[in-house]
Formats: sequence, C-alpha cells, structure tokens
Amino acid sequence: MEEQSAAGAEAPPNAWWGVVAVMVGIFLLVTAEQLPIGLLSQVAEALGVTPGTAGLMVTVPGVIAAFSAPLLPVAVGRLDRRIMLTLMMLLMVVASVLSALASNFWLLLGARALVGMSIGGFWAVAGGLAPRLVAPDKVPRAMTIIFGGIAAASVLGVPLGTLLGEWTHWRVAFAALGGLSLVTAAALWCWLPSLPPREPVRLATLGQQLASRGVRVAVMATGLVVVGHFAAYTFVSPVLQQISGIKLAQVGSLLLLYGLAGIIGNVAAGLFAGRHPYTAVLVIPCVLLAVVGSFPLVGVVPVSGVALLIVWGGIFGSVAVSVQTWLLRTAPNTEAANALMAFVFNFSIGTGALIGGRLVDGVGLSGTLWAASALFLAAAVLVIATPSRLLDGAREAAS
Repeated sequence: MEEQSAAGAEAPPNAWWGVVAVMVGIFLLVTAEQLPIGLLSQVAEALGVTPGTAGLMVTVPGVIAAFSAPLLPVAVGRLDRRIMLTLMMLLMVVASVLSALASNFWLLLGARALVGMSIGGFWAVAGGLAPRLVAPDKVPRAMTIIFGGIAAASVLGVPLGTLLGEWTHWRVAFAALGGLSLVTAAALWCWLPSLPPREPVRLATLGQQLASRGVRVAVMATGLVVVGHFAAYTFVSPVLQQISGIKLAQVGSLLLLYGLAGIIGNVAAGLFAGRHPYTAVLVIPCVLLAVVGSFPLVGVVPVSGVALLIVWGGIFGSVAVSVQTWLLRTAPNTEAANALMAFVFNFSIGTGALIGGRLVDGVGLSGTLWAASALFLAAAVLVIATPSRLLDGAREAAS
C-alpha cells in the first residue's frame, strides 16, 4: 500500500505517455488475438486446411492466455513489471514475425501459442497499472484510456488488419503487427517507471469468489455467452460469404461496422447497466439468441446479413461493462473476481473457437450458429433463474 500511496502522491515522469503506451499494447494484443477471424478464409486456403481447423488460430492463444494470466506473473517472481511488459511485447514481435513466415499451418499455430503467452502475461499486469501511474483522482481517466485499447482493436485493429490482408496478403497483416509491437515495446521501456511487483492475487483467493452466488452466475453466464459468441463469430467471414452472399473483399469493411456497433453498445450499456445491471446482463443472451439463431433463416441476403451483423456487434460490445457492473454489486473482492473473469473470458474465447471449428466441419455453418444459440438460451435461463435482489447493492455472502 505504501507503493500505491507514493505513486498517487506524485505521478512519475511521462506518466500519461506510459498510460498511452499500455493502451497501445492492449490494442495490439486484442488485435493479434482476433485478427485471424478476418483472415480465416485466406489462411485456410493458402495453407490447405479446413475453416474449422483454421479456427484453432483463435483457440490456441485464447486458452494459453487464460492460463498465462494467473501463472506467468508467479513464474517470473520479483521481476520488475516494466521489464515484464516490455518482454511480453517483444514476445509479440517474435510471434508476429514467425506467423508471417510460417511455411505450414502447424508452424503458424506454434507462433499463435506465443501470442497467447504474450496476451496473458501483459493482461495480468496491465489491468492494475493505472493507480501506480497517476494520482488517485486521475485513475478513472487512466483506466478509460488503457481499456479503450479493447474497443479500438474492435473498431480499428481487426478491421484494418483484415483490409490490409485483403489488399496485400495475410502475411503482411501479421508482419505489420510485428513492426507496431516493436515500436510499442520501445515506448513501454522509455515511458514506464520502475514497477516493482506486488503480491499477485492467489489462486485460493480466486476460488473464494465462487462462494458468492452472484459471482458464480456472472462467471457461468459469461462463459456460456463468450463460448457461444466465438463458436459463431470466429467463422463470421465464411458465414457472410456463404449464407449472406457477401464477397470476401467486403468482409473487412463490414467488420469495421461491427466494431463501430460494439462501441455504441459499450457506451449504451455503460449508461444503462449502472442503474439496471440485472436487465443489462439478461438482455445480452436474449438478443444474441435472436440474432445468431435467425441468421441462417433471415440473413440470407446481403442487406439482412449486414443488419444482423451490426446488431450482433452492438450487443456483444455491451458484455464487458454489463458484467463488470454485476461483479461490482456482488463480488466480495472485485480485484480477485476480475482476475477470475479474465481467466474465464480468455478460456471461453479459445473453447468457443475450438467447438465452432469442430461444428463447422461436422454440421456446417448453419448448425454451428444454432448450436451457439443454444448456449445463449442456457445463459438467459441461468440469469432468469437468479433473483434480481442479488444486485441490490449489497455484496452477497456465501450462499
């Protein structure tokens, strides 16, 4: 606590530049994790694998990031977190270069594993940096900037990376990520102060959060929604092409619309969830069920396919802020609950892409969308079965 007080009393030099550097790091990490979604068709064709198998490019880093987040900070011990963040970004450089040079799919998958390690290690530290970089009254602004990297990746990173891959080659998109990561690593090293480690959240503390029914519901509902989303969204490029009749060259632009809708959904949920967190969380799986479940029936022409995609992006963009508000109302220890949620979210991304890949190859795109809808239905039922009084502002004791 002394360290936090000191940081709050006098912000270190270049504090806000350090905040920006961390934001850019998160932007690149989220872009790297989800970029294969937009390039999936190109990579599958170029390396001679099925779209389902190509979905492993999302599965592998998601699963590895989930386990790296709690374990990697423990593994590096007392290493200065400034050094750790810089090393994680340099690891992203290596992973991006190897991805661009991979001669076959399995070498590419190995490079994607390094991406997962980078994401997990970076996220484990970056999420709690704001109080150590700026004065206490500036922490909310710093947090907004840092986590703005997530939204920026959805709106700009993944669509622009997809467009770059379409205009040039998918390898160029990965190489560009490597170059930007190298610049960001230099910025982190120059602008961050020394950050001696604090004691990390212990695994036992993570488990204790599940004693709260509110946290259990949040974790399970989020897991179901994210698994369902990525089982379907990982294959949004072939969905748009084969179901909606949209040309591959237009997918990158449509993902930009998807990302912009996500920003709007995030802002709207931030305004609504503070007053009605239960309703905000309940609406998410219900709308996703309607959109994704109806896609094979309604989204069969370009206009309706684009309309459904925009609604899909808007509602999924509301997930993080809605669940975060729920956790603030119910978690005994919000920091530990957030760490637990980071594990669940990343693991669910990887699991969803894996399940979706198997379904796409087994039952086709329409069957995959309906299977994802079944998970959204399960999440909705789970929330409906949860008393709304759990979110009355009092943190629930173990039930």
